Amino acid sequence: MLKKNVGKTDKIIRIAIGAIIAVLGIVYQSWWGLLAIIPFATAFLGFCGLYTACGASTCSTKEKP
Repeated sequence: MLKKNVGKTDKIIRIAIGAIIAVLGIVYQSWWGLLAIIPFATAFLGFCGLYTACGASTCSTKEKP
C-alpha cells in the first residue's frame, strides 16, 4: 500500500492546477492537456512519488492513540 504524503491544501492546489492544464488543453486543442492526469491522480491517490524520492510530505502527522 502506498503511504499517503499529500496533504489537504496540497490536494486542492493539485486539483486546481490539473483543471487549468485540462482547460488549456481543450482551448488550444492540444494533447498536452492530458498531462492534467498527473496532478489529478496524485491528488486523488494522496501519494506523490517525487515526494517519496525527496523524503518530503505535506500530510499531517497526527498519530492515533
